Amino acid sequence: MSSFNRSVSFKQRAANIGSPRFSRKTWVSRLFRALIAIGSLVSFLLAIGCGYVYVLPNLTHAFHDHDGFGFSNSNGSTDSCDVFDGNWVLDYSYPLYNASECPFVEQGFNCLLNGREDEDYLKWRWKPKNCDIPRVNVQRVLEALRNKRVVFVGDSMSRTQWESLICLLMTGVEDKESVYEVNGNMITKQIRFLGVRFSSFNFTIEFYRSVFLVQHNWAPKNVPKRVRSTLKLDKLDDISKEWIDSDVLIFNSGQWWVPGKLFGTGCYFQVGKSVKLGMSIATAFRIVLQTWASWVDSKINPEKTRVFFRTFEPSHWRNLTLRECNVTKLPLSEAEGKDFSPFSETVFEVVNNMIVPVTVVHITPMSAFRSDAHVGTWSDRPSLSDCSHWCLPGLPDIWNEIVILYLLGNYEAASE
Repeated sequence: MSSFNRSVSFKQRAANIGSPRFSRKTWVSRLFRALIAIGSLVSFLLAIGCGYVYVLPNLTHAFHDHDGFGFSNSNGSTDSCDVFDGNWVLDYSYPLYNASECPFVEQGFNCLLNGREDEDYLKWRWKPKNCDIPRVNVQRVLEALRNKRVVFVGDSMSRTQWESLICLLMTGVEDKESVYEVNGNMITKQIRFLGVRFSSFNFTIEFYRSVFLVQHNWAPKNVPKRVRSTLKLDKLDDISKEWIDSDVLIFNSGQWWVPGKLFGTGCYFQVGKSVKLGMSIATAFRIVLQTWASWVDSKINPEKTRVFFRTFEPSHWRNLTLRECNVTKLPLSEAEGKDFSPFSETVFEVVNNMIVPVTVVHITPMSAFRSDAHVGTWSDRPSLSDCSHWCLPGLPDIWNEIVILYLLGNYEAASE
């Protein structure tokens, strides 16, 4: 019976298909279904669009944070930015620390202690054109460096930056006695290794003096008498093994690559067993950087160690031969050609061909304006004017702010 009823019902519906009443009902029904379908499609497209708007920028942000790191734009958005393209602006919240309260600042760099009366040079902040460098969150940096090892390698400019970073981070440590030099050494330029331990956070900030980055030895036999020593351009410094197991590795070289500190002292270049008497300083510097790059590529694990190379720091001598300099009260309005250095250009060229990623901290242009920030006669040897080194606090603090900017970005990306 049920089968019969279903059959009759079907036949009745089939018989009514041609009637006007049935046609109107069918048209309304089909229209209703079509509207439902259109509504569903619109809802689906809206959902896809909202997902695109929400998800894609976040994915883009994530990739930028990992590869180039995110910077705080002036308008509050996040985008990549050339942090080295900018200008100096007054900021009365500076300096970042008091050198007289930091036992790791050499007396020769503490200009205020040595009698400098104006403090204008302390009040300048570097402002990139399209973004801002955020104020250093010292506690955040201390936690980021917990259980890690930061190593500076280079000349006295590197040591100044090393001192600056220690003093900056000490402002966030309650027990100042918990920060100490590991061998009890005083901070002097004669010592090849200095290491300061932040025991509460179990990390060290170390400095290795290696002004040329390669081995400097007495002259081999059977060379002209004017050759007293040689730089082995193809042999990295024999203390380089101490740099390998580090988490942050910051290099610099440049101030000693001048005729007076090389040929004037009887120091010439050597490759293998051959002394290169006619080799130019520029060529030798490039070979050294290639030796350094090969060492980094073969010895450094990029999964563990973040590598930086800081570019050349310009000096502001009026007459270097007579050691005359004129420390200005304000930064220069023009770079006067000091924003370019062939040493810095060589660094970029070599780094671009490396396997291990290296961040170039290109401080040459920004430092070119800071003729006001030099030690001048406010050192522990006031009879000698100094327009190469920098006062602390001062310009090296800004270099460290930029390094910290990269480091915090790296740790954030690694923890996500």
